[in-house]
Amino acid sequence: MFTGLVEGLGRIDRIEVEAAGIRIELIPPQLLLVDETGSSAPVGNGDSIAINGCCLTLVGWGGGRWSFQAGEETLSKTNLGFLAPGDHVNLERSLPAQGRIGGHFVQGHIDGTGIVDQLDRDGEWLTMGIRVPAPLADLMVAKGSVAVDGVSLTVVSVEADRFTIALIPHTLAATTLGQQHLGGTVNIETDILGKYVKKLMAGVQG
Repeated sequence: MFTGLVEGLGRIDRIEVEAAGIRIELIPPQLLLVDETGSSAPVGNGDSIAINGCCLTLVGWGGGRWSFQAGEETLSKTNLGFLAPGDHVNLERSLPAQGRIGGHFVQGHIDGTGIVDQLDRDGEWLTMGIRVPAPLADLMVAKGSVAVDGVSLTVVSVEADRFTIALIPHTLAATTLGQQHLGGTVNIETDILGKYVKKLMAGVQG
């Protein structure tokens, strides 16, 4: 479980094609390599880390690098297959039991991808429009929550196959959303509450 509050940007160092997917090796920011005392950060093989909002298992670490594996199903539902050395990704470690929930409940299970089709700047602020498959838009409501590339955001408006979000200067500077461009592909995870409500209502109507 995650909260959609990105802890830092990682930089892709190497992508290696494997039989059933790819291995991703990245360099996390220094703040995720050490804790407040300067000791090594408490990460280890098997830990869950969200990369652009997609929950992956840490399969190797050391030397200032983290390694992950992504299979065909993950690559078909996310933008991880488009990554190349030098690209930046949003990173968030899983939520500890005693942690604060500053965003919303994010599972790290990507529902699909969206295409950026609007970038309107107003000073240091940015309104971003994202086109998504209609079934995903159907799970969103204005003022509700959505995770875009792992970033917890508030939905501004929803149409049949797209939605908009408003990005503050901090979000633009601290996440990959500030590097997005028209036509860019982003990972989308809709609010889990909407999924359960839709499932329950389908049972009632049936």
